[in-house]
Amino acid sequence: MNKLHDDNVRLLLVDDEEGFRTAIARRLGKRGFDPVHASTGEECLDILEKESIDVVVLDVKMPGMSGIDTLKAIKLRHEKTQVILLTGNVAVSDGIEGIKSGAFDYLTKPVEIDHLVNKIKQAFEIIRLEEEKQKELEYREKLEKKMIDTERLASLGTLSTGIAHEINNPLAIINESAGFMKQVISSTEMSLFSQKDALMMGIEKIENSIKRASKITHQLLGHVKKPELQFSEVNLKALLYETFGLLKREIKDKQININWEIDRKKNIVWSDPYQLRQVLMNLLSNAVHALSENGSITLSSSETNEDILLEIKDNGIGIPKENLGKIFDPFFTTKSFDEGTGLGLFVVHKIIADLNGKIDVSSRVGEGTSFYIRLPKYDESNR
Repeated sequence: MNKLHDDNVRLLLVDDEEGFRTAIARRLGKRGFDPVHASTGEECLDILEKESIDVVVLDVKMPGMSGIDTLKAIKLRHEKTQVILLTGNVAVSDGIEGIKSGAFDYLTKPVEIDHLVNKIKQAFEIIRLEEEKQKELEYREKLEKKMIDTERLASLGTLSTGIAHEINNPLAIINESAGFMKQVISSTEMSLFSQKDALMMGIEKIENSIKRASKITHQLLGHVKKPELQFSEVNLKALLYETFGLLKREIKDKQININWEIDRKKNIVWSDPYQLRQVLMNLLSNAVHALSENGSITLSSSETNEDILLEIKDNGIGIPKENLGKIFDPFFTTKSFDEGTGLGLFVVHKIIADLNGKIDVSSRVGEGTSFYIRLPKYDESNR
């Protein structure tokens, strides 16, 4: 909202003299302002707790809570609100004390209305400049974070390629040796060996660890050498049905309830169906693993003119608050050694970014987790 216009200044007049207050408000109204009224300091503070006020025009001499005490309370609770004090000709010292306590300026009564209007505009300009400064700081922080993330991902990509290739060679040798050992132990000559079952269990652990390590290297290479995206119109609801089909067995075993709250509209997004399927498969698989028997997964969607919003919600174990900011980081996982690599959600986040979308998460321990995905409905390059 552009706050340069007078009718955008949220103004509060505080004076115990109703006639003076009404007269000032009427004259300000003719100049485009629509002030809120208060007759005491206590009423002023009550209004500030309920409404967002930019500038307070405050009388110094009031019964009960004085203007100076009211000013101090405003600055303590509403630091960004600017205050203009009104003093009598014989009370200029109150105005000076007010400046020391954080007032923007002070005027003496009787007030010259155009002078007051100029002071209100100047006070409001201070607020506007502070808001712009804050927005610029936030933008710079986001830009710096993005640059750090980009550098981190570039370094990770270079490192990942080297690690993946170096690990794959010894993994192949270990896997081949484990297979040979399995053949030897399974032979008839070893049938009477008392430690046969223990050795077989050890070999199976080796094979499972090889599979996990191979999965990590494939995911790393998949992140670095991603295929060229093939964008097209994708029916999101149909893709969800297809993905659930791949998880049919796990869903049936746990007797999980699937609640469909998908918008009845077309649910068409401009995306890469293969990459998007990988995202849905990962998120739905995580939801299934987070649930105990008779848990539920709820899918809901809504549309704007530009995007489709999809929520995947489960009522599973949830994610601790201290972990929420880390779940998209590479190699972060709370699963056991043989259950997760910590790369799944990292890859999901990367794919969604490549698809010009956004993903977010909310969760509470013991209540469940929701992932929110925003995807564009149209090819922006052709619009």
